[in-house]
Amino acid sequence: MKAPIFLRIASIISGLTAAGHTLGGRQSWSPAGETDVLRAMKTVSYHVMGVDRTYWDFYAGFGFTISVFMVLQAVLLWQLATIARDEPRRVRPLIASMLVSTVATALVAWKFIFAVPVVFAAVLAVCLGLAYVACGARAS
Repeated sequence: MKAPIFLRIASIISGLTAAGHTLGGRQSWSPAGETDVLRAMKTVSYHVMGVDRTYWDFYAGFGFTISVFMVLQAVLLWQLATIARDEPRRVRPLIASMLVSTVATALVAWKFIFAVPVVFAAVLAVCLGLAYVACGARAS
């Protein structure tokens, strides 16, 4: 297959990851249910830079920020696929950067989260690796 196809597949996987991440964070989700920790996160408040925030506010805010970056990644991968058709050498370093980031994300998920994000990151990494190779083969 050609690099643009791998990049489009990677874009879709990234979009699905963003959707799953966002939907999973829409509520006060916990596999253990409402716990003392979650209640404390929602009730302990701090005054920070002129506003009052709870630990839950920070937790949810960082989670949704990650979702925004996942959507950005999906859009960029889709755009890279268009460029890769005509200029594979130009996108190859960008694909390599995204590949390194995706592998790092998989390792973080493996260490701190659970299997589903690891699987999505691994499949995304494979697509990016294949796109990287395909861009090199096409550029030759």
